[in-house]
Amino acid sequence: MTENEIAKIVVDLCVKIHKILGPGLLESVYEAALVYELKKLGIPVEQQISVPVEYDHLHLDMGSKRM
Repeated sequence: MTENEIAKIVVDLCVKIHKILGPGLLESVYEAALVYELKKLGIPVEQQISVPVEYDHLHLDMGSKRM
């Protein structure tokens, strides 16, 4: 699957989720719904993966690995 194909699936799912849940919820709610929908389609998903970031000589490891 190409990046464009994956992007189309994600955008379509985000629109579907927003139509069902509506606006104003926490980002984590939309994230959980998106992960659920992607897994239903058999698309492997990893959430909140740690990303090493350097900011003003400070090492930040943001995110925690959840499956």
